[in-house]
Amino acid sequence: MLAFTHKNGHYLSLDGAELYYEIMGNLNGKPLVLLHGGFGSMLDFNCLLGSIPSDYQIIGIDLRGHGKSTVGDKELSYAQYQSDIEAVVNHLDIYSYSLLGFSDGGIVSYRLAASENSKVKQLITLGSQWRLEKDDPSVDFLGGVTSGDWEGMFPDAVASYNRSNPQPDFDLLVNKVKNVWLDMTSTGYPNNDVGDIKCPALVMRGDDDFLFSLGEAVALVEEIENSKFMNIPFAEHEAHKEYPEVCCSVISKFLSAY
Repeated sequence: MLAFTHKNGHYLSLDGAELYYEIMGNLNGKPLVLLHGGFGSMLDFNCLLGSIPSDYQIIGIDLRGHGKSTVGDKELSYAQYQSDIEAVVNHLDIYSYSLLGFSDGGIVSYRLAASENSKVKQLITLGSQWRLEKDDPSVDFLGGVTSGDWEGMFPDAVASYNRSNPQPDFDLLVNKVKNVWLDMTSTGYPNNDVGDIKCPALVMRGDDDFLFSLGEAVALVEEIENSKFMNIPFAEHEAHKEYPEVCCSVISKFLSAY
């Protein structure tokens, strides 16, 4: 059974940070890069790996400061995450690849797919906003998160971070990630740049995901020319963990269709 382990990967040194990645699946296959959400790691995707067709090479990357990747000398932003992923992809001599991103990882994926001379051939996102306006109801939640709150809600995830990260400092990471979430400048959300996404895209969300509303998801799909949309009944933000069998079926069909 395929699974990320945080044991057999590699590091890329970049801007004072050590970016951790693991590669599995068909090592000669089509590359698929997986990008996790805020305060998570590649391990969060283990429930989906069985859905990946056998002709894919699977590449998991821990975002800067997360999982086994260190923070380094740069401030965190979606633009910085994007630059980091591009550096890893270039380091691996990958000329085209597909993307599967959850939450923050999906926001980074929009930026990667919309960028000039993008190498992204297929895009899948789950629970991933594409813009943040001042009156968005999620702003108060995003700005009010504390390390204690997060540990109370996700104790296993925080414990995993403390075990895995070479330089663990969860209080510092929370403060840096909150700045990422609330960044309404050009280094933040892709906003209308999503209209530049030309590759096939699958946008997914849980029906009860308060961070990424149905209205925002529909507006996003209308912006992306070649897109499909799936709203997952009964699911919240982490729909892939709540209903992996549903997500796996759709992801597999999408990846096999192009």
